[in-house]
Formats: sequence, C-alpha cells, structure tokens
Amino acid sequence: MFAADDTIVALATPPGRGALGIVRISGPRSQDIVGAIAPVRRPLEPRRATLTRLQVHGPAGGAVDRVIATYFQAPYSYTGEDVVELCAHGSPVVLRTILRAAVEAGARLARPGEFTLRAFLAGRIDLVQAEAVRDLIAAATPLQARVAFDQLEGTLTRRIAELDAVLFDLIARLEASLDFPDEGYHFIGADETRRRIGDVIGGIDVLLADAGRGRLIREGATVVLAGRPNVGKSSLFNALAGTDRAIVTNVPGTTRDLITEPIDIHGLAVTLVDTAGARRADDVVEREGVARGEQARAVADLIVVVVDRSEPLSEDDRTLLNETATRPRLIVANKCDLPAATALDDAIGVSAVTGDGLEALRCALSRELGGGEATRESPALTNLRHISLLEEARDSLQSAADALGASEVPEEFLLTDLHTARTRFDEVVGARTSDDVLAHIFEKFCIGK
Repeated sequence: MFAADDTIVALATPPGRGALGIVRISGPRSQDIVGAIAPVRRPLEPRRATLTRLQVHGPAGGAVDRVIATYFQAPYSYTGEDVVELCAHGSPVVLRTILRAAVEAGARLARPGEFTLRAFLAGRIDLVQAEAVRDLIAAATPLQARVAFDQLEGTLTRRIAELDAVLFDLIARLEASLDFPDEGYHFIGADETRRRIGDVIGGIDVLLADAGRGRLIREGATVVLAGRPNVGKSSLFNALAGTDRAIVTNVPGTTRDLITEPIDIHGLAVTLVDTAGARRADDVVEREGVARGEQARAVADLIVVVVDRSEPLSEDDRTLLNETATRPRLIVANKCDLPAATALDDAIGVSAVTGDGLEALRCALSRELGGGEATRESPALTNLRHISLLEEARDSLQSAADALGASEVPEEFLLTDLHTARTRFDEVVGARTSDDVLAHIFEKFCIGK
C-alpha cells in the first residue's frame, strides 16, 4: 500500500500542451516545498490565490514562470491534508520543471489514485464515493457522468446506511435478549424479527433490481453489425457513428477486419463493431475476416442483423438469421429508400443513405440494451463489487429468515447471519476493507487524482 505520512506531488491536468496546467502537492510539508520552489513574501492564506514566480536552482537557475499558488488548509481540503495547487502555463517543459523541483525539495511523485486514497483514509469520502470519482473521470456520456455524480453525492451510501441502521437495531435487540437469559425477557419477538429481516431483504432487492441497468450505464455495451456482403453494414456503421470510419464500396468483401467506434446511444456508451460480410469465402484474408466476425458475434451484448430490403433473402441471410435466433438481436432492413423485395415482420426499416429510420433504430438499441425498458437516469448500483457484496448480504439475511421460518431458533444462530450481512454493508462503503482490495481499486485511477 501507499505511505500516507509523506508529501506527494503530481500533475493534476492532462499531459500535453494547454493554456494552463496544475500541479498538486499534498502532505505535511506542502507549504515548505512551495516556499522552496515558488517563494512568497508572506505565508499563503487558505483558499486565496497568490501570484508568485517559479524559481529553479542550479546552473540554469532563475525564474521559469509566473504561477498562482492556492492553499487548502487541513482538514478542509480534498485529501484532508494541507494541499497547495500551483497553476502555471500549460507547457510540458514548465510543468515537468515544477514536478522535478518539488521532488528535489522533498516531495514524492504520487502513485495512481493516491490523492483520492488519502481522502478516503482521512474520512473525507467513503469507498463508494472514491470509486465514483474514478467513474466520473472516465465518463464518456452525460448519463455516465450523472450516475457517477449521484454516487459521489452519496445516494448509494445513504441508502445502504438506512438498511444498516435497521439491521443494527435488530442486532442490538437480539443481543440484549442474550444478555438477560435468566429473566426470560426478550427484547424482540420472532414475528418482529422476521418482519425486519424481510424489510432489509426487500431494500436490497430494490437496489439489485437496477443492477443490470446500472452496470450497462457504467461499463457500456458492445453492438455488432452482421450481415452478408453488400447489405449496407458499413454504411449503417458510418451513419450511426456520424463519421466515415468504414470504407464503403460496391465490391463484395470490402470490409476484411473488425472496425470499432465508440458511440452514444441515448446516454449509453456503446462500442459499435462493423464486421466482414458473413458468407463462405475462398480468399484467405476474407476468410479470416469472416471468422473474426463470428468471434465478435459470440461475445456481443447485442447483434444487429442487417438485410437488404431491396433484394430477396439469400441463403447467407437465412443462415445468419437462424444462427442468431437465440441471441439478443435486432433485425434491420436496410435500403428502405429503394423498392421493397422482401419483408420481415420484426425488422426495423432504415436507410443508411437518407437517414430514414435511424432514430427508431437508436431507440430500439437503447430499449434492447436496457432490458426492455427505457433507461432510468439514476440507478442505485453500477459497480460489480457493490453488487456482489449486496448479493452476499442478501444470502445471509435469507438464511436467517429461512431459519426463523422453520422453527424458533436461538438468537446466537440468527446473529451470526446478521453480523455477516452487516460486514458486507461495511465492505461496500469501505468501513471494513482489506489492503489488497484498496490497492486493486486505487491502482486503476489516473495519476494526480
């Protein structure tokens, strides 16, 4: 794990050239380090920007840039420590100079996620909120950003706390009954215990009901376009992507390899995949392309089977329709701007050339990926770690409920399952989390956050 008692430094803005760049320094020596590399006439005042000059020592020393230093005093900073942010011109040379000077003055380069880890260890945020920081940075659609921000605001944390409070009170009453066995006084009866356990299970079920939709929003989905050659897959791919990514010609077999493009479908992050035309191929390169298309279809979240509405269905069309019949799919009848030669009752008519039907296709994609319902904007669960832990908590509670349903059981047996469920709640928010889990979570962050 990371050392949490030294002073760290990192670039907090994306690498590369820009108008401005920010270097963040956090730890007990942050002010001393800033004083060594960008001295000011008087001590920095909390939350007040101060203009100064970056000074470099050595043979090529002297003033390098004017910087603005902003001091955030502990514990009212992001990390809960003293933090100073230096805002300079966004030259990579200048920013590297600041980092090097800070390290020479006693700071250590921060590791991925170390600023947010310190915020977690200081109690500024819980583990759900820390993970939401990473999700917010990685958001590729407005809906992903909205969901991540909701969790950063504590919506999931508060809901779990409400369930945990019910469970805590139930455990306290059962343990009180254990403390006074000779008096024969029970602080809570079997029926009330059963009801309260059922309430907590019901609350978990509400959260888990949105888990599939939440993971879809957070992680995105893969949609594969499939069809025989020249049905217009690549034209449809370009139309949905909004750019000419795939080469389009009248020559069958033009697409030889997989072409991917990230797109936004009503807030869902979708990786759209164009594949080689599905048919028997003699050419070794095309045959490899067809095989890769089959592999892509095998792992796709949704397959869009494209047929040419202006031509009768071919044997290759029928084979592909049969092969995908048991998979999540949509059927698209392309070239609806031409006279119809075939009709499929469940097909969505589109024209990749004119754009007719594309919005209906986008709605259908959103509906199919969302499990048949319109995607809601604030799912409670998006993270597989949270889902797994809540499922384990539910299993423990169900075990206690089943035991109560079978007979009157001693409080000790119920308490074992109830304590296990509370432990899973604690693991979700990070009240009890191993160093290995923390390292796994925070190593996925970018450096500087």
